[in-house]
Amino acid sequence: MAAIEIKPDVYWIGVNDRTSDLFEGLWPITQEGISYNAYFINDQHKAIIDLTKSFKADEFFGQIDEVADISQLDYIIINHMEPDHTGVVNLIRKIAPRATILGTEKTVQMLKDFFGITEKVQAIKDGQTLSLGKRTLRFFYTPFVHWPETMMTYETSHGILFSCDGFGGYGALRGAIFDDECKDFDFYQREALRYYANIVARFSRNVLSAIDKLKAISISIVAPSHGLIWREQPGRIIELYEQWARYATGQAEAGITLIYGSMYGNTETMMNAVAQGISRTGIPLEIFDAARSHASYILPSLWRKQGVVVGAPTYEVTLFPPVAHVLDIAVHKGVRNKKAAFFGSYGWSGGAQGEFKKIVEPATWEVADSFEFIGAPTKEDLKKGEEFGAAFAERIKSG
Repeated sequence: MAAIEIKPDVYWIGVNDRTSDLFEGLWPITQEGISYNAYFINDQHKAIIDLTKSFKADEFFGQIDEVADISQLDYIIINHMEPDHTGVVNLIRKIAPRATILGTEKTVQMLKDFFGITEKVQAIKDGQTLSLGKRTLRFFYTPFVHWPETMMTYETSHGILFSCDGFGGYGALRGAIFDDECKDFDFYQREALRYYANIVARFSRNVLSAIDKLKAISISIVAPSHGLIWREQPGRIIELYEQWARYATGQAEAGITLIYGSMYGNTETMMNAVAQGISRTGIPLEIFDAARSHASYILPSLWRKQGVVVGAPTYEVTLFPPVAHVLDIAVHKGVRNKKAAFFGSYGWSGGAQGEFKKIVEPATWEVADSFEFIGAPTKEDLKKGEEFGAAFAERIKSG
């Protein structure tokens, strides 16, 4: 894509990634892709805000050349040190040797640790401003959104917030980079939630602190490092992030996530009965096979919904490993204070139920009910399962 003017003197110079299978080497983006958004301010003093991964350096530098002579760059502003934001930093220093790198004090140390860079690096203070000529930048420390050195940069005359990983989302840009021009808005909103649950959720308190800090400024455009640029509804993505962050400690939405695994179909048969009982109450329900759905796609549902039903067989006197894996990740990501229920089958000895409770205990899940059955479920077992699902759903509906 070509460089795109956001406002006078301010340009998007990002690149799309439709070839990487995993983000952070962990989260699948094969189908969705992702954008690495960077920004160029062409003023008396020229500045780049964020960079990109090294794999598309030619495209990245070509976009800058459409706007200005990159060798005349004055400032490289590092909002975040993660390599998807900084992969070309050593190369750009060779092309623009006079440029000074700006970042937080922790950024200065990380530049040395990650890239061996120690010269022409300057630490900026929280709230400090920088005049580029007509445009002035102001810097806000936003630690752990989502690394300790992270900051956001605010352009004061246009009211543009370059928010780094904050307010970002998965999804390569499909021609349109702005929310008001996007024809797949639901896709980007859904992928913003998945990104939040995968990447940022563990730091929800820090997200709320950052949002509180930003209330002191007028924001007309939110320009994150990944995903859409929000110019028609800049408050929308901030409100969504605030809503999602509050789920970390408050009441989530009335709904149920059903996660199951089945070795030979017995637990799956029971899952269908439990799901039938839940659906009978009309409460929203999402179902995931833990052996076939990556945790990346399960986490958003767990994050939003108050209720969790887990169905899993006993496997070698413990919890079926694909289900245990999803629960381990959920607990690590801060999925807390859920109301939960468990069911599952076993052959000669149980163990899955006890392991389930052990895994979720640190996340203070309230296990409301559970039952196990031997071998294949009988008609009586299936009836019990349907009643089990309906009773749990009514508990969630009542709050």
